[in-house]
Amino acid sequence: MTGIDPDELFIGHKLDGDGPLTVDPSDLTTHGVIVGMTGSGKTGLGIDLLEDALLQGIPCLVIDPKGDMGNLLLTFPELRPDDFRPWIEEAAAAREGISPDELAAKTAQTWRDGLARSGIQPERISRLRQTAGFTIYTPGSSAGVPLNLVGSLKAPDAADDIEALRDEVEGFTSGLLGLIGIAADPLASPEHILIANLVERSWTAGEDLDLAALLGQIQDPPMRKLGVLDLDTFYPPKDRAALALKLNGLLASPAFASWNQGRDLDIESMLMADGRPQAAIVSISHLSEAERMFVVTMLLSKMVTWTRRQSGTGELRALVYMDEVYGYVPPTAAPPAKKPILTILKQARAHGVGMVLSTQNPVDVDYKALSNAGSWMIGRLQTERDKARLLDGMTSAAGEVDRGAIDDTISALDKREFLFHSTRTDAPRRFGTRWAMSYLAGPLTRDQIELLTGDEAIE
Repeated sequence: MTGIDPDELFIGHKLDGDGPLTVDPSDLTTHGVIVGMTGSGKTGLGIDLLEDALLQGIPCLVIDPKGDMGNLLLTFPELRPDDFRPWIEEAAAAREGISPDELAAKTAQTWRDGLARSGIQPERISRLRQTAGFTIYTPGSSAGVPLNLVGSLKAPDAADDIEALRDEVEGFTSGLLGLIGIAADPLASPEHILIANLVERSWTAGEDLDLAALLGQIQDPPMRKLGVLDLDTFYPPKDRAALALKLNGLLASPAFASWNQGRDLDIESMLMADGRPQAAIVSISHLSEAERMFVVTMLLSKMVTWTRRQSGTGELRALVYMDEVYGYVPPTAAPPAKKPILTILKQARAHGVGMVLSTQNPVDVDYKALSNAGSWMIGRLQTERDKARLLDGMTSAAGEVDRGAIDDTISALDKREFLFHSTRTDAPRRFGTRWAMSYLAGPLTRDQIELLTGDEAIE
């Protein structure tokens, strides 16, 4: 490739001038947003961004609600038809009136031609595979690498940081109660207050818990008061027994057994292994809404704790990417995942941790999240409300912008075309996304994840 700064992230080609569009990795410490309607190319742009971050040695934690981001494992340096054949849909070949083998050959040539147009040689794909490790984690399922989220409530290393510990306790408690259908208020719900106190008491003492031990403590708490009230007055024994019964039902469910298996949720080992940066892809498309919320809350609460333990830096140390943030940081409600997301957006910059959020509808995202982003990659939007919300967020983050010009530009964008705007650049730039090195096969099935994962993970 020519004309590309090797220290920057190559995401596309300028449409209003010659040459590549690149992003300084350190710019993403001020976070980023990718927005655009369905079919605009958001997922492909996100994969472009992640590929180049990994090439730069930057580990990535990828939250995958739709099942597309496992495509990062579909990298074929030799670009042979046989490489693509396992990922070809028989129905797609039938629709084109050709055999699956013929479609595999056609797809391989399409990818070779597309990469050539972007100036990407096959050796760059080889370098990506050599530089980084890739793992698909599937909490609640054995299709990929399971994550043990509740089997062992290990005391975090943040016991000496009471703020970080309490944030993690709150995230766990809210997520756990959500699994049994209780939308608890951390400041008012007796269930939340009791469990949070029990977990904090154990973790502050450096003691690990498991869910069974927690159930025992709910029925017979090791304290006699909560606040200034007697415990039995604040939360009567019969109500505690009812809560324990609900949680026991969760534990007794055969479907819940896989939540107690697999690797411990350890951010450090998920981001770095054997001295190599990792793409830790947490696939949650197979889960219910409550289960997804629990996983995202737990994951990002642990990420907040890990971030606060890192020394200060102006460089990008790690990147958190969420492929669809709808429902996790809404403008009015406060689901459990909202607090850790906003905490990362507000506090992680000083520690070198960046977050990039992707969404179809900016109007469904809290204004505080949008206004904390320093880099914007904007595709076509569906409604005037979406454009207005986006422009408000950009104005808040970057100061005055030419709203009329940006509005007109967004309306004229085609598929795989975006407007890049950064608080660190003078003017927005139109660009077309580069060809992804990963084969974009779409959402992966359980069988495909099993095939990719093998014994544990691709290396």
